[in-house]
Amino acid sequence: MINPVAFEIGYLQVRWYGIILAAAFLTGTILAYRRAHRSGADPEHIINLITLIIPAAIIGARLYYVIFSWSDYRDDPLSALAIWHGGLAIHGGIIGGVLVGLWYTRRHRLPLWNTADILAPSLIIGQAIGRWGNFINQEAHGGPVSESFINMFPGFIKNQMFIDGQYYQPTFLYESVWDFAVFLFLTYYWGRRKVPGEVALLYLILYSTGRLVVEGLRTDSLMLGPVRVAQLVSLALIIAGSLLFHIRRKRKA
Repeated sequence: MINPVAFEIGYLQVRWYGIILAAAFLTGTILAYRRAHRSGADPEHIINLITLIIPAAIIGARLYYVIFSWSDYRDDPLSALAIWHGGLAIHGGIIGGVLVGLWYTRRHRLPLWNTADILAPSLIIGQAIGRWGNFINQEAHGGPVSESFINMFPGFIKNQMFIDGQYYQPTFLYESVWDFAVFLFLTYYWGRRKVPGEVALLYLILYSTGRLVVEGLRTDSLMLGPVRVAQLVSLALIIAGSLLFHIRRKRKA
């Protein structure tokens, strides 16, 4: 098992989870800045926006997770602040980021859809990187699998997926690979978009499609009765994104 603590400075423990999230945010910020510069947008506005989106996304992701897992925190509410132990829900982060993005673009009179297109590839590559924080924390995995199945993966993944005497399916890896493929497609599609907003909407559709499938394999899903919350939200985003994509194309025509 990989030690979740990367190093210590006195009494301060620096965890791999935090380092990986920081790398995800930094990578996304650099890519968005370069995309804004090449597309004629003001890169400084993008940096300012991301500076606001990052804390909003973290808060939103944690609140979303805690709300749907309240039984785990009810007896010790302060433990909800311990985000270094994991427990960040992507959909909550998206909600937090979108709300701040709407406010910022409206206040500074920025083109909403073009700004969303600039940020979407950065968001998905950040998610691809961030899933490796789940790997370190041994979370976001699937159900039990045989040793012959896990032997298909590299040794370091096999070893980390050995939890309490049992191998588990590395669903974090499936989603990370899917997210990276979506990032490559959005990067390719950027110069071929016909209407501003298509890249952002394709992000919603494609990411949600992958999440819909992978979520069905996970064992730690947030539940709303018998329904997996992430699958329900993903399905709603696929439908909403597809309708908006069609409407914007039709209006352009």
